[in-house]
Amino acid sequence: MPLPHPDGDYAITAMYSVPDDAWYLELDLVAEQRNVLTAIVPDEDPAREPAVCVNPLGRSCDIPYEVMRWFMDQVTEEIRTARAWMRLRPELVDVIHHLRQEYLGVIDDDDFPHALAQVRAAVPEADVPAVLEAAFGRNPDGTTMDHAQAQRPGIQP
Repeated sequence: MPLPHPDGDYAITAMYSVPDDAWYLELDLVAEQRNVLTAIVPDEDPAREPAVCVNPLGRSCDIPYEVMRWFMDQVTEEIRTARAWMRLRPELVDVIHHLRQEYLGVIDDDDFPHALAQVRAAVPEADVPAVLEAAFGRNPDGTTMDHAQAQRPGIQP
């Protein structure tokens, strides 16, 4: 569901690209039903940086400053929520990245005890909750937590 700008002329559509391991936020000119900008926010690989791209096939478009600020605020929030774990200490980022690659970001209840043991062997106990949240969206007791991405108003995966 697109998130409309208050003036109604523009809207943002967010979608996740599994092959790219990235969120795409598209700024669309509503009346013309065309994309004018796309922000790409990788959320799996700390080495990949976010980027904003202009539609190379589209014609030139003057985007009002207020709309551009609104779009970039949405992109900034997406970067903050999708990549927050990448701001942890480098050794934790490495563990989280490995777990996300190994389990593809999801884990079933049967595999969780094994992963929890892996995490406890790799990081100090005080860091276990942050690693489990970032890798699986789970608490140390195995219960799931709410993800910021699922709580975004108007923007759905």
